[in-house]
Amino acid sequence: MAGSLKTAEEEAPEAPDTSGTRAATITDHIFRNPVLGPLGALVILVIGFSIFTDNFASVDNTSLILQQSVVVGTLALGQTIIILTGGIDLANGAIMVLGSLVIARLASGGTGDFGAALVGVALCGVLGLISGLIISRLGLPPFIVTLGMLTILQATSRLYTKETVLVDNGFLTFLAKGGYLFGQFQITFGVVVVLISVAVLHFSLTRTSWGRHVYAVGNNDLAAKRTGINVRRVLLSVYVLAGLLYGLAALQAFGRSPATSPNIFPTANLDTITAVVIGGTSLFGGRGTVLGSYLGALIVLVLQSGLTQAGIDPLYQNIVTGVLVIAAVALDAVTRRKAR
Repeated sequence: MAGSLKTAEEEAPEAPDTSGTRAATITDHIFRNPVLGPLGALVILVIGFSIFTDNFASVDNTSLILQQSVVVGTLALGQTIIILTGGIDLANGAIMVLGSLVIARLASGGTGDFGAALVGVALCGVLGLISGLIISRLGLPPFIVTLGMLTILQATSRLYTKETVLVDNGFLTFLAKGGYLFGQFQITFGVVVVLISVAVLHFSLTRTSWGRHVYAVGNNDLAAKRTGINVRRVLLSVYVLAGLLYGLAALQAFGRSPATSPNIFPTANLDTITAVVIGGTSLFGGRGTVLGSYLGALIVLVLQSGLTQAGIDPLYQNIVTGVLVIAAVALDAVTRRKAR
């Protein structure tokens, strides 16, 4: 009898260990939310550089980083919606450059600033339309089409003008103006415009049927077509909208500098792809946010600023950025495998 008696501890069932499950749930939530990762990385970088460098956290440097983000950030918005459909745009920087040259030449040639801006933005939209028609109607790979457009537009820009073109300080440079928060922190109209663009596009992608169709096409265009989605129309709308955003980026460029030439922003296409990938958007399509892409652009700029202030050679900065891109794509591939 005594040998068969069990203590209360022996009789009580062991409580299951849920700590590992909770940790896995949190990790999965972070992986599945494409904004939390870039936001966390940005916060860590800002804290780290603020500690280990002298002037990184200064008001002037923080304001400068935001102002530097307006052109690449705006281009990244157009790149994002294209990548969400499973495509890619290698010609976005070239479209912006040609648009800025047309605006500057028209404005300096007697056309009003406002009219020149409308023509330049419309031209960028038309160039996006051409890419969209070739991709959606002929079924050619976006990589090949936009690579061809990149080559054509780079040559066209140099044939159009080989000189640096200046615009007057007026409507075209309006986005460089702004005010000060708390009397010290400068916020330009260009920064306000890109933040509004992020908010509007985020709403369109998450709260409208058009946005749901964009994600559906990126996830599986054949399945999207079978559910009644007009895949061609979605693709065409995405490339046209991206082209208009590149036109907006051309105007943003005048807010950064009143001079333009065929040689400005030579790596804009790679910079925007980097921002989009680091921002959590999948290169395979169907997953990502424009908010994450803008955070990705800020991450790249924070890295450049922080490493420069730390005295790191720019070549090593490129290595760090490349490692981040590969790590982001690898993480996305792992996440997609887990989701299956």
